[in-house]
Amino acid sequence: MGRYSNYRRILPISLPLKPRIAIVRFSALGDVVMVSAAINALRRALTDAEITWFTSPLTYSLLHGMSGVRFVVIDKPRSFSDYRAFYRRFRERDFDVVLAMQANLRINLLYPALRAPIKIGFDRTRAREGQWLFCDQRIPFHDDHLVDSFLSFVEQLTGQAAEAIWDLPIAEADHAWAIDELRHLAKPLIAIHPHASKAERNWLPERYAEVIQKSSDSIVLTGGDSLAERTLCQQLCAIAPDRTLDLCGKTSPKQLAALLGKVDVLIAPDTGSVHIARAMDTPVIGLYAVASPKLTGPYQRTEYCVDRYPQAVRKYLGKDPERLSWNTRVHHPDAMSLIEVDDVLQQLTRVLDGAQ
Repeated sequence: MGRYSNYRRILPISLPLKPRIAIVRFSALGDVVMVSAAINALRRALTDAEITWFTSPLTYSLLHGMSGVRFVVIDKPRSFSDYRAFYRRFRERDFDVVLAMQANLRINLLYPALRAPIKIGFDRTRAREGQWLFCDQRIPFHDDHLVDSFLSFVEQLTGQAAEAIWDLPIAEADHAWAIDELRHLAKPLIAIHPHASKAERNWLPERYAEVIQKSSDSIVLTGGDSLAERTLCQQLCAIAPDRTLDLCGKTSPKQLAALLGKVDVLIAPDTGSVHIARAMDTPVIGLYAVASPKLTGPYQRTEYCVDRYPQAVRKYLGKDPERLSWNTRVHHPDAMSLIEVDDVLQQLTRVLDGAQ
């Protein structure tokens, strides 16, 4: 069932003919990929709007070239002087609306600097660290996917139902790079992104190794440039070097997106590559036990995910998974061990059989 089963019509906000809209979202690549679907929905709903997105350099490296959006690229403030510089830079600039799509203290303190008669933030349940103090309107709360929460900002502003459609601005040069890198590998192509930003989300390395051993297909390893990620990918590549390509730490965000758009499936824990692959319409075998894929999994494409979150909640929290608050995590080092190798291999068979 689609997200519109819970949609309630909201009266649109009165806006000028060419509204000036500021979007604020920094944070990780996966988050901004999800936000980008909402920005595309906003562009379709308000075709004459002037949209300015405040974000970080890493985000911009993936999204620059996005149609109809101007970017203000800055690092997250870390000191009083950073905030003072931001306030000085934007105190003379007016917007009609600010969509406060990020709620943490470091970002919340930026909102007073952005002058606008309308500032829309999260509901009180999700408006962390006092965001409600800086916004005069709030999106309604629904216990739904993060993408839906971002689409709710568009619905609150326009009064129209919003749909997630991705169109990441990937250049032909990035697609050509991906094709060239993959040209020596036989299909089907299985991408594995084995490392998440938080250790508790990582699956066991020896189980990734067993998946590679039991599969006869080509493997593409992706990841960041940290020592831990590169070491793990080197170890996994050594299992079947004749059919494995190690690109860990060797891709730009746009190259990673192009690459994930050309493989047959991605295997990954709860990390940004899941959302990039979803945006590129690639099936994802998401590995979930710390958080629910209903909240952070590949949007509306969780059919191949291995979901051991309910079992983790019962075993490590001693609670009923049907009676939890919307963002409950299982912060236990053994939660991901509930995912077995056979769970992943079964889903892999389903994906690849369906691709033939």
